[in-house]
Amino acid sequence: MPNTFDPYREALVVESHTVWPAEYEDWSAADKVRAETLLHAAPQEAAELDYVRQHTGFARVITVTAADLDRVSGR
Repeated sequence: MPNTFDPYREALVVESHTVWPAEYEDWSAADKVRAETLLHAAPQEAAELDYVRQHTGFARVITVTAADLDRVSGR
């Protein structure tokens, strides 16, 4: 189960990762980078957000959903 947004862990994020489901494999690299930038700019709005503990802090992992893409595309 994904975690909810956590301001404490968010302050300690040292890496950001995005997991793309197979249904988006035909997207261009440029489109994915644009969407990732927008998703990670507002992680509190992500549908599937997780934090992975690392030695130096946390990695923020957002799994892309259709709802996220609708939100960042302005639909």
